[in-house]
Amino acid sequence: MNQKVKTIVLLGVFALFIVGAVLAYNLLGEKVAPPENLGEMKSEGEVTQASEEDINKIKAPDFTVWDREGNEVKLSDLIGKPIVLNFWASWCGPCREEMPMFDKVYQEEKDDIIFMMVDLVDGMRETQKKGEEYVVEQGFTFPVYFDLEQDAAYTYGITSIPSTLFIDKDGYAVAGAQGSLTEEILKKGIGMIQ
Repeated sequence: MNQKVKTIVLLGVFALFIVGAVLAYNLLGEKVAPPENLGEMKSEGEVTQASEEDINKIKAPDFTVWDREGNEVKLSDLIGKPIVLNFWASWCGPCREEMPMFDKVYQEEKDDIIFMMVDLVDGMRETQKKGEEYVVEQGFTFPVYFDLEQDAAYTYGITSIPSTLFIDKDGYAVAGAQGSLTEEILKKGIGMIQ
């Protein structure tokens, strides 16, 4: 295959990937964020939940990230317990603000809830090294995963951080929040998936 054909094929695959990510984002945005019982998704960190009739059991899209040792971890590998999925970066002020609270709640809930703290690594502003150093400096104990290829960010259409999703033990996205959370809101979201 010549270079021109390869380029066209790669552009086509990339376009399909982008369309898929946009569709997943729109689907989750429509299905996970109706404001009925918990208010609209706002930057102040309110949690929103869709009614069961609204979501019709939408599976949380799968993605691949890496742990500190360089092992691949998929969201689907962790299904079986409820999951708190948080997207963050060490340069993000609101992320830094909520991280101590996430660690505190992780210590309380770690036997029953999986915390998936995903560092959005872009290779420039955020690197794995910066993320690791921040976590070690702060003494956080929750598990940290690195989105080295932006698979998680693209899959969920993450455009602002922090963003948090609450996924039940069967892998269904139940609630979501954008912005820094309070401990009360985090626990409210956890209550929805227990």
